[in-house]
Amino acid sequence: MNFPTDFLWGAATASYQIEGAALEDGRGECIWTRFSHTDGKVKHGHTGDVACDHYHRYAEDVALMQQLGLRAYRFSISWPRLLPEGTGAPNQAGIDFYNRLLDKLLEVGITPFGTLYHWDLPQRLEDRGGWTSADMPEWFAEYTALAAKHYGDRLKHWITLNEPWCTAFLGYYFGIHAPGIRDERAAFRAAHHTHLAHGRAIQVLREMLPQAQLGITLNLAVEQPLTDDPRDQQAAQIADGFQNRWFLDPVFKGQYPADLLALLRERGTLEGIDPEAVRLAAQPLDFLGINYYTRQIVRHDPNSPHGFTVVLPENVPVTDMNWEIYPQGLRDLLLRVHREYAPPAIYVTENGAAFPEPEHVEGDLLDDPQRVAYLQSHFAAAAEALAQGVPLKGYFVWSLLDNFEWAEGYTKRFGIVHVDFTTQKRTLKRSALYLKQVIQDSAVG
Repeated sequence: MNFPTDFLWGAATASYQIEGAALEDGRGECIWTRFSHTDGKVKHGHTGDVACDHYHRYAEDVALMQQLGLRAYRFSISWPRLLPEGTGAPNQAGIDFYNRLLDKLLEVGITPFGTLYHWDLPQRLEDRGGWTSADMPEWFAEYTALAAKHYGDRLKHWITLNEPWCTAFLGYYFGIHAPGIRDERAAFRAAHHTHLAHGRAIQVLREMLPQAQLGITLNLAVEQPLTDDPRDQQAAQIADGFQNRWFLDPVFKGQYPADLLALLRERGTLEGIDPEAVRLAAQPLDFLGINYYTRQIVRHDPNSPHGFTVVLPENVPVTDMNWEIYPQGLRDLLLRVHREYAPPAIYVTENGAAFPEPEHVEGDLLDDPQRVAYLQSHFAAAAEALAQGVPLKGYFVWSLLDNFEWAEGYTKRFGIVHVDFTTQKRTLKRSALYLKQVIQDSAVG
């Protein structure tokens, strides 16, 4: 595999998944605090109250990053830690935490990438409508300005939103993520407001930090028809619209895809939404972050709301999330986005896999050969895309640490570092050493 010597290899995390200290030092309640404390929402009643205790152990975790030779680290800022009410009075203790984290990263030569929103919306804002509220873009702009004021001197790479598809659809349509609402119209209002909030945040950051590198992270998938039947082909096109184009087109074209607009208008789903307003989302970007995990095989299904169903082929390799392992999808996705949307730079901001592993580990190394093979195949796919002209600048493995995996609680382990959630002991996995070797190899070309 050939990667440029300046290629940014890193790992990624998210605030609610690792920080813990859920209501400590003035941090406000977030929607995941409320959701995880609601019976039946998260496996085994798990919460992120403690998680990996990164809030107190960040220096230890940065030392691990340094040990592995990471060149970059993607983390997220907790909105309710900075603004407990979502707007208004800031929380100095929360501001100080990320100052300490940034200083520690820069001290050891690791480039920080900061994500402004990775799903932990202040509960007070959800009580006022959350992402379905037309006020959300300005709430987000206020929060963005506060973060830029305090961190802009050291944080040079900013990501506005992580996976707005999940925010809107898992949170407001399927209801399996916080805030747990099941309302199609609410979901599309939420999606619309993520676009507007992204646009406003970019405007704020451009004004306050003209030299910063700005982007957004989208979770994209390869959508493929089950058969050559034209109905399956059409179903895959619709699925691609919902998963990919409903988020790519606003960001890069300032418009929604015409085929989905027609379908949703026919269903009355877009009532109260002005599609023209999405022009605001098309602010010039310095990079696109892509989170890739799998592909989706789609078949025509007249009984489903939008005419398609996702199916898992038989006898394919899967992760512990029951997601198909399909590395060539990453190459195909990178090539497609480069060809159709031409972002000036691309980062793989998340890619990784969960596999069954024990809670307690003896010794100082855990063998995880499946994850090593997974990463190896996906790195190779990325190298192929790079060789074909894709402006891929970096790759963040998900995740640095085993963590709170949302509705799955602590039952799914994505980390290249094992965490014993009883003792908080960190143990390197073989995949961490593999990543270290890849970084060392790429440094010499």
